[in-house]
Amino acid sequence: MAEGRAGTLQIEGNGINVIADAERKGRPRQLFWPWFGANVSVLGLSYGAFTLGFGISFVQAVIAAIVGIVVSFLLCGFIALAGQRGSAPTMVLSRAAFGVRGNGLPTAISWLLTVGWETVLTILATLATATVFDRLGWGGGTPTLIVALLVVAALIVGAGVLGFDLIMRLQTVITVVTAVLTVVYMVLVAGQINWSAVGALPAGSTEQVVGALVFLLTGFGLGWVNAAADYSRYLPRSASSRGVIGWTTFGASLAPLVLLVFGLLLAASSADLSTAIAGDPIGALAAALPTWFLVPFALVAVLGLVGGAVLDIYSSGLALLTLGLPAPRWAAALVDGVIMVIGTVYVVFFAGDFLGQFTGFLITLGVPVAAWCGVMLADIAMRRRDYAEADLYDRRGRYGDANPVPIAVVVIGTAIGWGLVTNTVAWLGWQGYLLDALGLGGRQGAWAGANLGVLAALLLGLVVTLLTGRARVRRQEARA
Repeated sequence: MAEGRAGTLQIEGNGINVIADAERKGRPRQLFWPWFGANVSVLGLSYGAFTLGFGISFVQAVIAAIVGIVVSFLLCGFIALAGQRGSAPTMVLSRAAFGVRGNGLPTAISWLLTVGWETVLTILATLATATVFDRLGWGGGTPTLIVALLVVAALIVGAGVLGFDLIMRLQTVITVVTAVLTVVYMVLVAGQINWSAVGALPAGSTEQVVGALVFLLTGFGLGWVNAAADYSRYLPRSASSRGVIGWTTFGASLAPLVLLVFGLLLAASSADLSTAIAGDPIGALAAALPTWFLVPFALVAVLGLVGGAVLDIYSSGLALLTLGLPAPRWAAALVDGVIMVIGTVYVVFFAGDFLGQFTGFLITLGVPVAAWCGVMLADIAMRRRDYAEADLYDRRGRYGDANPVPIAVVVIGTAIGWGLVTNTVAWLGWQGYLLDALGLGGRQGAWAGANLGVLAALLLGLVVTLLTGRARVRRQEARA
């Protein structure tokens, strides 16, 4: 494992190793920048149309947004504490609960999720850039999409390879530029809001509200929990725990809440816009803009999406190293970048259906990640001491080789969870197999779209670990 932090334009030397005390610096409030920059994307506006697609009213959607976004990022805040206490990446710290080699299953799931998310964000940035260029008359069709993909991928992979210092500085720039241009966008399109149409939206059922809430929970914070400690690990051990939780939650939640509420207003005002967003979530938002703001809009769209993808590719590389890839951190990020480009090419040029593929990806991987998150939250809550850092890398150490109960909880939680969710894409039609057996109306019933499996997996992981894991944690902490 390499040692030392690099300069901003040098490749970071740290991989999945423990960060030395001499390299740990800063204050919890600095966590605001990476988390805000990663979540200020105009994709938050498109979530307004996605949320109203559940058939709920504006007020119901706002309530679902507040609960889903804030609670999900609060989970990230709690997991970020592990980074401060253990000085290692999130999925290395997960070994304390699952065992050094037993942690392979949740790490593989985490890697799939982060690679999936960076691919989703690259897809959106590519589509948005091509749409704006087409409107400006600068090109169109396949050649424009290819150029857009190459530019976006170069930005994301380049930052992921260079590492932590560049990412932290880049996120500060992205935060400022994107926030200013997003406010300008909102001012320009505010006249498109039809308040009568917003107020006329009919209220949805309880099942529909729960479905929207779970979708937002999964689409926001649950998509980040497996990377939440990757940035707090550089903070000093003396940093405030409340500060770590608070700044992570505040920084991550602020932009999505504002953007989603504004997106709800736009989507409720125009059925055509809601339909267009399903095919090109970012590009469709440019339809109401004057020509002179299209280039700034392309900048804000791409920067916001790149900001999220950069954090994802950094964390996916760390997850790949945790799985045992014998390579430096920058090489792992490069491998993930290649996979990201291949996935983007498939969806942009061959799949055609973005929203269905996106929702299927979110919910399907959201179930096992929720189960892992429940285990991890309970494990963190039960610990009274900092992690024994050397033992995180030694299967003969206090954390063991494989702890069967947490592993079984993730497997069983995933099996139960997939039985309680449904998706529209054909290759996921097998899901929802428990809905009929549990009297929830089957795959066509009212609860089918609520995706209760995500909540079930999260609660199962949390409750079972709290009930069964206390003795294991006490043995670990008592060991000399």
